[in-house]
Amino acid sequence: MKPGIRQEHAEEGSGTRRPGFVTVLIVCAAIAAAAAAAYFMLGRRAAPDSQAQTAGIDFQVLKGRWLRPDGGYVLDIRSVDPEGRIDAAYFNPRPINVSRAGVARQGDGTNVFVELRDTGYPGCTYTMVYNPQEDSLKGVYYQAEIQESFAIVFVRMK
Repeated sequence: MKPGIRQEHAEEGSGTRRPGFVTVLIVCAAIAAAAAAAYFMLGRRAAPDSQAQTAGIDFQVLKGRWLRPDGGYVLDIRSVDPEGRIDAAYFNPRPINVSRAGVARQGDGTNVFVELRDTGYPGCTYTMVYNPQEDSLKGVYYQAEIQESFAIVFVRMK
């Protein structure tokens, strides 16, 4: 057995191995990230056009520079159109290509989705909810290259 690798023991005579805790955790995190992204994207398509245009006025509060304090990452939301499309830039600290970004109303919440496609960012996504009381964006970052999800928060830069 290699050092640092935990071997799972099968029940005597069963001939099968149970997946380890870490494997189950990774699979659950990937499923949760995919479900959150699908929920956001499907919900956006299902919204009536008139509702999206009316809600678009409220989306202007998202414009500005947002800092992810745990790593110094910056999301710069430059504009939000009435259809919910966001013009954004992302920095780590160098610019990372934002392939698509959008915002949609889900019940009382304002959901923000950002997808990154660049070297080291092969479809990484942010799925977040705007919290007006804290003026923050909270949600999940899915790191596609390692297939892991992380709870994150962005705060507005003053």
